[in-house]
Amino acid sequence: MSGSGAAPGPGSGSSPAACRFAHYFVLCGIDADSGLEPDELAVLYQWLEADRHGKSQDAANTTSGENFDQSPLRRTFKSKVLAHYPQNIEWNPFDQDAVNMLCMPKGLSFRTQTDNKDPQFHSFIITREDGSRTYGFVLTFYEEVTSKQICTAMQTLYQMHNAEHYSSVYASSSCSMDSLASSLDEGDTTSLLKLQRYNSYDISRDTLYVSKSICLITPLPFMQACKKFLIQLYKAVTSQQPPPLPLESYIHNILYEVPLPPPGRSLKFYGVYEPVICQRPGPNELPLSDYPLREAFELLGLENLVQVFTCVLLEMQILLYSQDYQRLMTVAEGITTLLFPFQWQHVYVPILPASLLHFLDAPVPYLMGLQSKEGTDRSKLELPQEANLCFVDIDNHFIELPEEFPQFPNKVDFIQELSEVLLQFGIPPEGSLHCSESATKLKNLVLKDLVNDKKNGNVSANSISMYELLKGNETIARLQALAKRTGVTVEKTDLSAPLGEKEKDLKLQCEEAELRDYQLNVQLREVFANRFTQMFADYEAFVIQTAQDMESWLTNREQMQNFDKASFLSDQPEPYLPFLSRFIETQMFATFIDNKIMSQWEEKDPLLRVFDSRIEKIRLYNVRAPTLRTSIYQKCSTLKEAAQSIEQRLMKMDHTAIHPHLLDMKIGQGKYEQGFFPKLQSDVLATGPTNNNRWVSRSATAQRRKERLRQRSEHIGLDNDLREKYMQEARSLGKNLRQPKLSDLSPAVIAQTNWKFVEGLLKECRMKTKRMLVEKMGHEAVELGHGEANITGLEENTLIASLCDLLERIWSHGLQVKQGKSALWSHLIQFQDREEKQEHLAESPVALGPERRKSDCGVMLPTLRVSLIQDMRHIQNMSEIKTDVGRARAWIRLSLEKKLLSQHLKQLLSNQPLTKKLYKRYAFLRCEEEREQFLYHLLSLNAVDYFCFTSVFTTIMIPYRSVIIPIKKLSNAITTSNPWICVSGELGDTGVMQIPKNLLEMTFECQNLGKLTTVQIGHDNSGLLAKWLVDCVMVRNEITGHTYRFPCGRWLGKGIDDGSLERILIGELMTSAADEDLVKQCRTPPQQKSPTTARRLSITSLTGKNAKPNAGQIQEGIGEAVNNIVKHFHKPEKERGSLTLLLCGENGLVAALEQVFHHGFKSARIFHKNVFIWDFIERAVAYFETTDQILDSEDDVLIQKSSCKTFCHYVNAINTAPRNIGKDGKFQIFVCLGTRDRLLPQWIPLLAECPAITRMYEESALLRDRMTVNSLIRILQAIQDFTIVLEGSLIKGVDV
Repeated sequence: MSGSGAAPGPGSGSSPAACRFAHYFVLCGIDADSGLEPDELAVLYQWLEADRHGKSQDAANTTSGENFDQSPLRRTFKSKVLAHYPQNIEWNPFDQDAVNMLCMPKGLSFRTQTDNKDPQFHSFIITREDGSRTYGFVLTFYEEVTSKQICTAMQTLYQMHNAEHYSSVYASSSCSMDSLASSLDEGDTTSLLKLQRYNSYDISRDTLYVSKSICLITPLPFMQACKKFLIQLYKAVTSQQPPPLPLESYIHNILYEVPLPPPGRSLKFYGVYEPVICQRPGPNELPLSDYPLREAFELLGLENLVQVFTCVLLEMQILLYSQDYQRLMTVAEGITTLLFPFQWQHVYVPILPASLLHFLDAPVPYLMGLQSKEGTDRSKLELPQEANLCFVDIDNHFIELPEEFPQFPNKVDFIQELSEVLLQFGIPPEGSLHCSESATKLKNLVLKDLVNDKKNGNVSANSISMYELLKGNETIARLQALAKRTGVTVEKTDLSAPLGEKEKDLKLQCEEAELRDYQLNVQLREVFANRFTQMFADYEAFVIQTAQDMESWLTNREQMQNFDKASFLSDQPEPYLPFLSRFIETQMFATFIDNKIMSQWEEKDPLLRVFDSRIEKIRLYNVRAPTLRTSIYQKCSTLKEAAQSIEQRLMKMDHTAIHPHLLDMKIGQGKYEQGFFPKLQSDVLATGPTNNNRWVSRSATAQRRKERLRQRSEHIGLDNDLREKYMQEARSLGKNLRQPKLSDLSPAVIAQTNWKFVEGLLKECRMKTKRMLVEKMGHEAVELGHGEANITGLEENTLIASLCDLLERIWSHGLQVKQGKSALWSHLIQFQDREEKQEHLAESPVALGPERRKSDCGVMLPTLRVSLIQDMRHIQNMSEIKTDVGRARAWIRLSLEKKLLSQHLKQLLSNQPLTKKLYKRYAFLRCEEEREQFLYHLLSLNAVDYFCFTSVFTTIMIPYRSVIIPIKKLSNAITTSNPWICVSGELGDTGVMQIPKNLLEMTFECQNLGKLTTVQIGHDNSGLLAKWLVDCVMVRNEITGHTYRFPCGRWLGKGIDDGSLERILIGELMTSAADEDLVKQCRTPPQQKSPTTARRLSITSLTGKNAKPNAGQIQEGIGEAVNNIVKHFHKPEKERGSLTLLLCGENGLVAALEQVFHHGFKSARIFHKNVFIWDFIERAVAYFETTDQILDSEDDVLIQKSSCKTFCHYVNAINTAPRNIGKDGKFQIFVCLGTRDRLLPQWIPLLAECPAITRMYEESALLRDRMTVNSLIRILQAIQDFTIVLEGSLIKGVDV
């Protein structure tokens, strides 16, 4: 069905198949002519596996389907499609290989009379390349082998087998017993005798049976109806009386005379013995889903199901694992149904045939189901990649989740609401696998069939109602024992029991059980859908619609952002963010938004239409929109209506199809033989009826009209090919690899598929790196006045996590042998081992770039060695990280922060012998050109600064190295006093550390300080050479290599400069280019380079050349500084830079105010003594404390008095603080406190009006101009609205 272009057969009949209930009837089984053929797909798989190194040929055999150690009865033999009707349908071409493979995923299986031969029902799905789906429903039963030739072949195989492996009897206990659920009486005591009986075949003694499948292929998933129809066909074959009409009549009827029920209607058609009912939701209801969610919840339990559902939403790799195909299908379909209004966009193979196991290698998100063999445990299952895998062991009620997994929003309330719904229907929320194993088998295999399928008249009604009461209860085990004692047989073979006299209430009850399933389905789905309507109620507001027409939108789809993610997230309640920030990055969300944008130009996607109408409804109910955005949990209110609409449809049939009738058949064929499916007459089944059924033709014209409309909308403005091409591109990643083609499986095709994977990975890498760059750069690049384009927190974390995930997928693609959960980390470890061996041989340091020579100043930071191995050791030393996946992620984060990711990976891959040893030829990492492009995309990430390591691992110990660089030309390099230093960062500080005597460099280790902000440096002024002129302090994080420079350019010492014995220095991160020039900066810098000297005009010894700024520049500087602080507070909290820098940094508020106070300050030296701004402030205090001025009005007096009081109080507090801070340092504290406590605008007019100003300032000074002072006050009032928190190091010891 994946488009094998067979010519359309005559099978169209008079009604268009598009509105027929079933498209094909298929029969699969053994082809008597070709006899026993080993399954060659399994052989091909074995061939693929054999090239894995480190595995013997035998081991490869075991993994394949064709296992010669197994007894012949347990081997896989090739099945064939024996017949299918009609031959072909134009719009749904018959794909023989795919259907054969999915009808019998394990090929043919043989049994003898001693084995359990219960019929098994399962369903499957075929997804075409355009994403549309076809459903298949299969009943597999066993038929006696009549061909002598095949029996003899089996006997021969047994003789060979026994001769070769006498011991196989013991070994095969772990082999698959191949029955999906072995018969109920088989206890745990599997005796050797029994095994011998199971595993032998003697032509004279045993009867041989072989599996055969009957299958219906339908356009819509009417599972219950198809199951009933097939079971009735099977009963007709096994019952003692022949069926009322030949089987051809029933098959012809369902293929050509039963229409699809129209939306919102129900339909009744006829099986062999009794009518079958199905119904279809209306256009405004949730789409059709016929798989009982009850089973999915019982199998997994509510908590587990919600976790798996979350993994599916976040597009992880989900692998379902069960012995029973139908369970795989039930869980997969159940979970994808619950995604409404979103749709799974990636590989979807709920039943993965054994020969396609290499698809687990796919480096893309997938949802696949794998059949487990009886007796194999999870640990034996080798999966190519597990870093991002959600493993769901259905039979054992157990799931393994990926690491770093965000919870679904309001999960607790959500689970509570779901469990209330489940309990109303008598289903325990914890699932029902806690009851004993045999009881589960009884319940799942037998009663489910008896009750739901109405095919048994022998069980009295009260035992079934008892079952209803005891559902999920321990007592059911006792019930089973009782049933056995009293001789009531509850075995699957009851299917073939003759139809007894039906009791009315039983029939009613069966339908009731079915109705309850339908109602439970719809209610559970409503609860899930309601979560999304609440969460995305205002999504439309954030859709970005820029394109004028569809063509331009499709052409530029890749360059365009279609959803304003940042604004959307900023509107969401905090607890939702970890989940939502990841969810809006998924393909399913992108496609949902694309559909929304496309709905301007074409018919709305049905799911979107229903979803939008629900949002409308919410809006009508809640007129006040704000309720949409609270994190208060709102329950679903539509449960009753939803259940009622289904009940009404099922109680009153809207349509009844034609009864099956005799066909114009050749006499004598279609002979009935009990237990054998007859050879059908193909001529009567090849085409539909000639008589025109009114119902069919009416719906056919409607259907044609709809088709025409749809095609017209498709052709608008674009010819179809072009549109297809754009759509494929537009839906971007993964679409071309969405469905593995199940039919053609030559090595060439596998190589082709892998090539698509390689291209897909490269494209994804390009998109991801581009997105990470745009995110970083897009935030106004230099808005903080210190050139740091920066997004932090949530969004960055989401993007980086998805980059880590992509790298893991790339590294797991085409692995030879899997070691550990993280493919990347195991590659790194092997690289490390090899490198360390070589290092022992030749002890030479790996330093990139020339060693820097010691500069004249003699003091500098030694070069940090760039080494992949060293970075790995840092990660290995982190005891906080317990898993390989975690280590790999930490290593990626560290490399990204150091801007070495691309370089490190290049070095890792440069060891070609290792790469060849670890990866198959087709692996991404062995495609030269793609690999180069991939490294180039990663290199582009070096354009921005990430702190993704420092900001995540906040509790680890980090070694730092600090160097104090004095200005030697003007002072002694070493001071005789005892210097100390204290380094502070966003996450804490080191406390005061004494610097060893006569050393300017020291290393220290402390808990991660985060980004560094300030350094306090000082000394105790002892000894002869106590005065010290420090140019700057450099501090480097020895793990991330981030180097901070803390400019000083001032003296430390009593009686020089402003008499300061300690200074607070504000840090700036060095760029790596500056890193190269470190040496130059260590010499005496040109004066304007040291920001402090440029503004501290009092340092006459150092200044001279400095041009003083004029009044205009000074006022501009103040405006700029205040503006930066305002901007800082307008950003989301997680994206703000350092406030300390904005207050005390180079262009900060303190510097700008200093310029104002310096303007027109009378000669800086009076009687050879420096005069500082602080001197002026102290004089003002003295004046206020001695006089009480007289003012015009009383109110003014009070305000003025309180301002004077606080002013004096603050200045005195700063002066009496137990710190040896100089006068300029005191002014800095004064400004910081005044800003924090919103007092500056009150203090400035006081200073401007104090008499000392006339003595200390010239006439033209800014502070003596009333207009300027007023505008200054107005500007400072702009920051009054914000809560300013000062860093501890700025105001330590000042008690106000």
